[in-house]
Amino acid sequence: MAVSPLNPKTSYHARSISLPSRPHPLIPEFDEVLCRLSASAATSSASSLSHKLSCLRDLHDCVDNLLLLPFTQQTLAQCRHEQWVDGLLDGSLRLLDICGMTKDTLLQTREGAHELQSSMRRKRGSKNRISCEVEIYLTLRKKIKKAIHKALRNLRGIEKGCKFPVLNKDIETSSLISMLREVDTATVNVFETLLSSVAGATPGPKRSSWSLVSKLMQHKRMACEEAAADQSEFEKVDNTLSTLLGHKNKSVNVDNVHNELGKLELSIQDLEEGIEFLSRGLIKTRVSLLNILSR
Repeated sequence: MAVSPLNPKTSYHARSISLPSRPHPLIPEFDEVLCRLSASAATSSASSLSHKLSCLRDLHDCVDNLLLLPFTQQTLAQCRHEQWVDGLLDGSLRLLDICGMTKDTLLQTREGAHELQSSMRRKRGSKNRISCEVEIYLTLRKKIKKAIHKALRNLRGIEKGCKFPVLNKDIETSSLISMLREVDTATVNVFETLLSSVAGATPGPKRSSWSLVSKLMQHKRMACEEAAADQSEFEKVDNTLSTLLGHKNKSVNVDNVHNELGKLELSIQDLEEGIEFLSRGLIKTRVSLLNILSR
């Protein structure tokens, strides 16, 4: 079994899985999708997140096909009382909860952005009224971020549940377990990236400091530009509205804020579509698992 470790931070691993007799065609497909997911851009933009969700949906399609194989069903049925199977079931349920929470978060943010956008259009010219609506939106965002931080802690619990050792298994069974765990780990990582983006908490990449004093100002400017480029659409709108509310920059154009809210709303709609497809995949996988284990 060949193992190709990728970025340890994302915990994706591309591997070749050997199942009984000869390899099934879905095995290289699984490896290809996993590599594609791990190679996707490490940014928090909506387009990058939508791509990750699309790859994740393809990965869960592979799992659904894997669960149809007689060997998979036989192995799961024989190991139904073992800890790793309980971990799969518990993880699938918790991922569904996180998925539902993510959908609610996106919906609340989109509706809040739409309402603020409509209010700014109706109350154009009235700074006090606009400021009041901005405060309402930012208060909503604070509540959403608090819920996201709780969800992120739950995700870390799911990831830990994928790491307990499985001993005394043959190569084929170990490969199957590894495959299923890879999917759970990849799903957790994508949700972590997505929720961190929605919360505006995606950390920027670490950069080495420059020793030459003559380059200090250039470095500072470049760092600011890169940090701005790394911001998610959610964070950009939050920062712009906070600036507008605090009157820190009187040159802030309300029309530009209005346009940013419109872009955010469209980005959220794309993410909602990806999450909806993923949710259906998670439900289908859990139902398949329960059906296999109840026989």
